[in-house]
Amino acid sequence: MTTPRTNFIGINVSGEHVRAALVDEHGSIVEGRIGGISKELIPQLAAMIEDLRSLQGSVAAIGVAVPGLVNRQTDRVEFPRDLPSNMVEDLHGELTRATGLRVEIENDANAAAYGEYKVGAGRGSRNLFYMMIGNGIGGAIILDGKLWTGASGFAGEVGHITIDTEGLDCVCGNRGCLETVASAPSIVRRARERLNRDSTSSLSRLALNKSFTAEDVAHQANEGDDFALMMIERTGKYIGTGVASVINLLNIELIVLGGGVMDAGSLILNPIIQEAKRRAFQPCFEATEIVAAKLGLDAAPIGAAMLARDAIVS
Repeated sequence: MTTPRTNFIGINVSGEHVRAALVDEHGSIVEGRIGGISKELIPQLAAMIEDLRSLQGSVAAIGVAVPGLVNRQTDRVEFPRDLPSNMVEDLHGELTRATGLRVEIENDANAAAYGEYKVGAGRGSRNLFYMMIGNGIGGAIILDGKLWTGASGFAGEVGHITIDTEGLDCVCGNRGCLETVASAPSIVRRARERLNRDSTSSLSRLALNKSFTAEDVAHQANEGDDFALMMIERTGKYIGTGVASVINLLNIELIVLGGGVMDAGSLILNPIIQEAKRRAFQPCFEATEIVAAKLGLDAAPIGAAMLARDAIVS
């Protein structure tokens, strides 16, 4: 008689979507669900969980990844990003009561890092730094096989390394953070500013699209558009500057770069590596491998599920 498999549910709550997955104990997705975020978030998540629980096997625990700082001592979300605070502040408690299951909550970059570490680009390593480059820029640290979150759970905020002391104000209250120049919205802003002041840039296909996105910039760069290529390369240099700081600080063996901005592939990865090489302490740089993530949008749900699995074991 076959023993029923024990599964886990991983959920990623972003500013626009909820992505949920039934994940087996080895980190493979059995079934997935995606939907737009409802104002009634807890009932929505509970319904998605119940749907996935009905499919096969038993569900032992739930992991939820959220964009924001998660206080490890209180299991509460502090400084949520792109979500009203009242929607997620007591996400842990409300979802535990709604489902009757054990719930683990984690910052989305931490969850994605754990997914890449367990079954993605970081598999086989023991120490890595993960950078998520999308609507914001987040980071996560894994040391000796364990997620290192700092004194209260807030470690890894690489998006708020200062790149330009005279730069733009950042949502964190600082000025000139990496996030202000290399996140997806910042790429669009910089591209628009350049298109507006440089007549030669009007030859770019981006100039014909008044509502282009960072994904459009990456697509046009891959199509050979010179202006888009320039924007992606400059973004890579900004990110490479941040990566060099991480290399110098941690002397880490592996840096994994994920998030939507990395859809530009080698066009952005190569400038990142070259800039990091130029700025980092050479012995540290030579000890570090810099690679693109492998799991894409599945990284955070898988990682959240694996964190829930390992919380039971530990």
